[in-house]
Amino acid sequence: MTTGSSSTSRPTADSSGGISTFKGQDRALRADRLGTGGLLLSVLAATAPLMVVAGVMPTTFAVMGIVGQPLLFVALGVVLVLFSVGYAEMSRHVHNAGAFYAYISRGLGGTAGASAALLALVAYNALQVGIYGIFGFEVSGLFATYLETEVAWWIPALLAALAVGALGWLKIDVNAKVLGVLLVIEVVLVVIFDIAAVADPAKEGLSLHAFNPDTLTGAGVGTALCFCIAAFLGFEQAPVYAEETSKPHILVPRVMFLAVGGVAVFFALSSWAITVATGPSGVIEASQKQSAGLLFFLTEERLGGTFTDVLHILFVTGMFAAMLSFHNVVARYAFAMGREGLLPSAFGRTTGASGAPGTGSLFQTVVSVVIVAGFAVTDDGPVGDPTTPVLKLFTWGGNIGALGVILLMAAASLSVIVFFVRRGAAGAQAWRLATAAVSGLALLGIAFYTVKDFDVLVGTGPDSSLSWVLPGIVGATVVLGLVQGLVLKARNPEVHARIGLGNEAFQLEKAAESAEAAS
Repeated sequence: MTTGSSSTSRPTADSSGGISTFKGQDRALRADRLGTGGLLLSVLAATAPLMVVAGVMPTTFAVMGIVGQPLLFVALGVVLVLFSVGYAEMSRHVHNAGAFYAYISRGLGGTAGASAALLALVAYNALQVGIYGIFGFEVSGLFATYLETEVAWWIPALLAALAVGALGWLKIDVNAKVLGVLLVIEVVLVVIFDIAAVADPAKEGLSLHAFNPDTLTGAGVGTALCFCIAAFLGFEQAPVYAEETSKPHILVPRVMFLAVGGVAVFFALSSWAITVATGPSGVIEASQKQSAGLLFFLTEERLGGTFTDVLHILFVTGMFAAMLSFHNVVARYAFAMGREGLLPSAFGRTTGASGAPGTGSLFQTVVSVVIVAGFAVTDDGPVGDPTTPVLKLFTWGGNIGALGVILLMAAASLSVIVFFVRRGAAGAQAWRLATAAVSGLALLGIAFYTVKDFDVLVGTGPDSSLSWVLPGIVGATVVLGLVQGLVLKARNPEVHARIGLGNEAFQLEKAAESAEAAS
């Protein structure tokens, strides 16, 4: 499973005395390229706010029958803030593009880290590729609506995959500008809708019923949490870019808390605005009737056709921004894994003057094209049929990815506790360890409901094999990663010992060589 060890590479010192480059400056990501704004925009773009408001929220209202969705976003925001406390503290000690698996390696050991690395690679690939399905479907719909032209969903999906792949070779600050512009416009449009809904509520007025805890009773609450937590995915990516920031110990925690807090407030208020626009008593029925068209139906009534047309277009560009953001994360995980011997060493090299992880970017592009092409070949429905692109590719990929990330966050919470206990810092970090324990238990509970109700999440019956095959992909990935870690430990303990260390392994090696030479 690994074709080489990064131990053959030797670092060279930069002008500051640190170790930053390897073999012609191709073994490290370029530092000092992201500030607070660029990092925050790159992270938030993955949340695709318009996709959540237009897609996730109506689906949760319709399928789960839970009126209190705004309260769920508040509750999840609290859980993820608690998670972020320990996760952010860990980011002060570990700066590695393989964030999740690097943290897990430091606390739970290299074998667990190898498993986490493979799970992160699969989960973020699934999330990214899944979005191509709904992206292609929506673009196909725009062609049919505005140009009266039938275009199969997989054509725009494949073109988007190639475009995202090309941008993956460019500097991350260029990508941040692309992501940032799209993100800001999306947020502004959703805020305009929120204001319009509050200004023109349904007959029940400005009701706060959706924040009433009584709205969260019923069997669908656990599954609704699974839907809603997917809306937050992206904030946890901040440490992935740690090596590319000037002050990761300051910027990464700052961005994480800004992202979690901002997302929780924004989605809670936007989902509440939907209940105000329809009336709490009518939001479930309206969502079931309009489905993903609910937001556009409500804006048509209040803000007119032109605004709604622009919203449709931004819905598509927002998804493109999310695909680009996830693509960058996958490329950096592949880079970190290649640098540490968990993938072939070619993955651990950057590309040209941009300093981007080019091989990882190419890998993710190939994966996307192959999977989209596979779903396209098996799609025998008419143009405009959402079954394959939305109900299969998007839904399957999104839920596989979400389950994987939830498990990674739970494991990271445990790792934070073990890491600081082993360092003898349990007393000094007591309150952070407590928050990590609470968030870890909450995340495990959400993971349990995700697996238990996977048939509901992907829209199949309880007797469908997909209800165990799809989450089984996540389970198999965990096991395969553990096997790889154990094999590395037995056959190449030096590589195993470096899992999760990133540049620090090379810094330690250089220091040892210097000390030996001096003696």
